[in-house]
Amino acid sequence: MIIPKTSEEIELMRQSALIVSKTLGMLAAEVKPGVTTLELDKKAEEYIRDHGAEPGFLGLYGCPSSILTSVNEQIVHGLPTNKPLENGDIVSIDCGSIMNGFYGDHAYTFEVGEVTADVKKLLQITKESLYVGIREFKLGNRVEDVGSAIQRYCEAEGYTVVRELVGHGLGRKMHESPEMPNYGKPGRGKKFVEGLVVAIEPMINMGTRNVKQLSDGWTIVTRDGKPSAHFEHDVALVNGKPELLSTFQYIYQVLGIESNEEDEFRAIPLVL
Repeated sequence: MIIPKTSEEIELMRQSALIVSKTLGMLAAEVKPGVTTLELDKKAEEYIRDHGAEPGFLGLYGCPSSILTSVNEQIVHGLPTNKPLENGDIVSIDCGSIMNGFYGDHAYTFEVGEVTADVKKLLQITKESLYVGIREFKLGNRVEDVGSAIQRYCEAEGYTVVRELVGHGLGRKMHESPEMPNYGKPGRGKKFVEGLVVAIEPMINMGTRNVKQLSDGWTIVTRDGKPSAHFEHDVALVNGKPELLSTFQYIYQVLGIESNEEDEFRAIPLVL
């Protein structure tokens, strides 16, 4: 059952989402060769708690960490480890918070040092596909309008779309209805309603779309060992249009990136 949110609840969810955004911004300065993902996890938990929220992932479904860190061929749900990141790696950091009874949940794939041109393009196309999908999250459309837009955009560039893992509704629970696949056919799936909040999160592979789970029971990897990228935003349907609750701008401040990619999805400018 879809649970639309009131305008007041959406504002509370924005606070939860921005805690995650700020945490990812803090981590942007820490992602570098030689750092372990366990170290990043500890910093994330401290930051979230210091800013009045609780880690949204820790303990959820038995999750042992506050962030999930998926390196290179790992797609999502990678558990933090003591293995140092290396120059040329990529790492998707997926982070959640809970504040005022509502969850925030979004993700960014970081470059570690200098990455190859083909990996850089994978990240670029995956992030662009996120906004392509968000544009289809509007009144009158359905779930697979978003997924089909993401799928067409990525497959046109020669990449593949993971089928087994999807985005989701968001609210007082981390995973609410509807599921938000990154593939599909236009006009199919549940119809969007005013006040719906979803996490849209393309997971795009350089090689095969086929996946497998590691023996830790969490980490999902590509079957051919080729890299995968993952970007995620929290989005509310407000006045019939998509409105971002999360932001990558805290990350961009740290990395020195100038971008207006989020401007069309904000009713008022974001104040950092």
